[in-house]
Amino acid sequence: MKHEQQHNPPMKYGMAIDLDKCTGCGACMVACMSENNIPFREDESDKLVSISWMSVFKLTNGKAFPDTEICYLPRPCQHCEGHGGHSPCVSVCPATATDYSAETGIVSQIYTRCFGCRYCMGACPYHARYFNWWDPVWPEGMEKYLSPNVSPRMRGVVEKCSFCFHRYQLAKNKAYLNDERTVPEAAYQTACTQACPAGAIVFGDLNNPAHQVHQIVKPDPRKGNKSRNPRAFRLLERLGTNPKVYYLSSREWVRRAGDNYLAHEKTGQVSNVHH
Repeated sequence: MKHEQQHNPPMKYGMAIDLDKCTGCGACMVACMSENNIPFREDESDKLVSISWMSVFKLTNGKAFPDTEICYLPRPCQHCEGHGGHSPCVSVCPATATDYSAETGIVSQIYTRCFGCRYCMGACPYHARYFNWWDPVWPEGMEKYLSPNVSPRMRGVVEKCSFCFHRYQLAKNKAYLNDERTVPEAAYQTACTQACPAGAIVFGDLNNPAHQVHQIVKPDPRKGNKSRNPRAFRLLERLGTNPKVYYLSSREWVRRAGDNYLAHEKTGQVSNVHH
């Protein structure tokens, strides 16, 4: 094999989402559902049983008009590294249906192993996992528009954002055929990244200084991969889950909301409104 003797450094794919750019349009949610064959029902108002790998939440500073400020926060799976790959969901799964990839830093979900115990849902502090209560049923003719690269999930399993991992596999195969040692940045991008009209989502390898996401985040390995960017923060960072999704905002109340300070300091509130 022509690459057999080559040893590439491990990758850590992640995101930088600029909340000062996000308009809450929901294009990322639609792109995610279309790309990953996410099932839906006629009535999607019951959020306890609906599935949305990418959710957009509405945050407010809690002040009355005219001092009210609004922020929209897209929330995919955070693909936590935890401590040495022991993220909360990976640590509790008895079926090894979810695992941490040392090659990509992506937390996988293997549906044929999952038997629906939902321990991972209870362990995930970001509510980024969803239980599939029904076999997917598509409107007549719509099955022709499903992505051939993603398997529809059966009922009784947990599913979540995969950072469009099938795109990585395709890009990796193409890079191999082109005799490239690494996957080019532009060759592997998630559907939500490409669909965002405001350019609020940047995706790439956090370990690669040439990638835009690394240049934005500037992760510091000596400090648990915390960002050197003063605008950057991670959700519930105090838990030590070491997520790979970084958020950016120039507003102090938004950054504090990300670490759930608002429950203790009445500087604002978080409204769990999906869009």
